[in-house]
Amino acid sequence: MTDHTSPVYEARYGWDRRTRGLVAACAVFTAVLLLPEAPLLAQLLGLPLSGGGGLFMAYAASSGKVAFRVDETGVLLGGNPARYRATTAHVPWDDITGFVLWHQAMGGPSLPCIGVTRRKGAPSPPGNFPKLRAALQYLVPVPADGAMASRVVTGWRFDKARMVAAVAHFAPEIPVRDRL
Repeated sequence: MTDHTSPVYEARYGWDRRTRGLVAACAVFTAVLLLPEAPLLAQLLGLPLSGGGGLFMAYAASSGKVAFRVDETGVLLGGNPARYRATTAHVPWDDITGFVLWHQAMGGPSLPCIGVTRRKGAPSPPGNFPKLRAALQYLVPVPADGAMASRVVTGWRFDKARMVAAVAHFAPEIPVRDRL
């Protein structure tokens, strides 16, 4: 993580409470499925999901890749650790009209998200599929453009005060709307 005295805000993938809990649950479920009395169908379906899912979450948490960064060039929206280069987006300050902090309802606890709103005509971030954009207008509490340029705060720690301070330092005219 970046020095706390620097105006740059950077968050990296790591071991947060949710990730530790999910990896532990995957490990327990995998261990149960490896017991001799576990049904074969449950093993065939559950082992790749719980074992593979747990390993992937452990890999992501251990990767240390940048999840979110605010600096003098703009904002880096870190991608999926498994496809990091293809899913990471950099949004320059000239394309940013605002930030939005919001929650995505998932049936259980909602997930905090952070995104940027962009000027009309700004290049779309990776993964911008027209059908997904159309569906998002019904699924998220923010405009589809903001959702497409958002990252879920999971697998990394978000320090709202430091992020807001970095935005104020590098682009004081850009608003941060807090719906968290």
